[in-house]
Amino acid sequence: MFERKLKALGYMEWDKVNGNNTQHFRKVILWLEDQKIRHYKIEDRKQLRNITSPEWPNVFEKYCNDVKCPITKNEAGQLEWFIGYAIWLEFGDDCKKYQQIVGSKAKVKNEVKIPNIKSTNPLDNLDFDNDAFTTGVNSIAKLLKVPKHSDHLVTLQACSKLVCNKLNADAIKQSNNVVSVKGKPLTAMTIVPSFNMGDIMLDNAAKGLSLLYIQDLRNLQTKINETIVAVQNITANPKTDTKLGKVGK
Repeated sequence: MFERKLKALGYMEWDKVNGNNTQHFRKVILWLEDQKIRHYKIEDRKQLRNITSPEWPNVFEKYCNDVKCPITKNEAGQLEWFIGYAIWLEFGDDCKKYQQIVGSKAKVKNEVKIPNIKSTNPLDNLDFDNDAFTTGVNSIAKLLKVPKHSDHLVTLQACSKLVCNKLNADAIKQSNNVVSVKGKPLTAMTIVPSFNMGDIMLDNAAKGLSLLYIQDLRNLQTKINETIVAVQNITANPKTDTKLGKVGK
């Protein structure tokens, strides 16, 4: 998952990085600090360079606090954050190289004054980056058997979708009518039409977009069917006033 980003940054062994390997993890962190982030002075990186030291985790924890990395106790998530941070710094160092400026002068937009509205919704006052909130989200994900993402807010979105689609009132009422299906389970990547663009990551991304598109079409068709049924209920049972009718001439 890190290969393309590391290749873009110029990491020589970008295709050999294993996010689950501790030495690979430490080596990449050190390279990012030396070449891209450069938060410490050269002489202050001595302890960070000793990647085989048993004290390295403590040194890295201090380093995370110094650069204000929001992710803790998740090496894969931390590595993803540091790589993204390095890319952001790389862009900032030479943004003109990556930007296409349209026109000779940039248009200055007038600042819109946004009124300060005090919300009475208690959810607006929650600290979504609080450790207790993160722990609660992970507990809910574990209960619902939802895979955890490095960003707990993404995990929360996945839990929300599962609850809305599978645990709503209608789904619970129909739970006894569900027929168990026996057979070999198939993954989403197996049942969708195959793509062959010469890159397995691009193929999987295309399959994912195809699934999302099919889901949108299904939701649209469901809404259309509900609209048709609602109209039929009105037109198929019209209310008439027989007193207004005339018999004979």
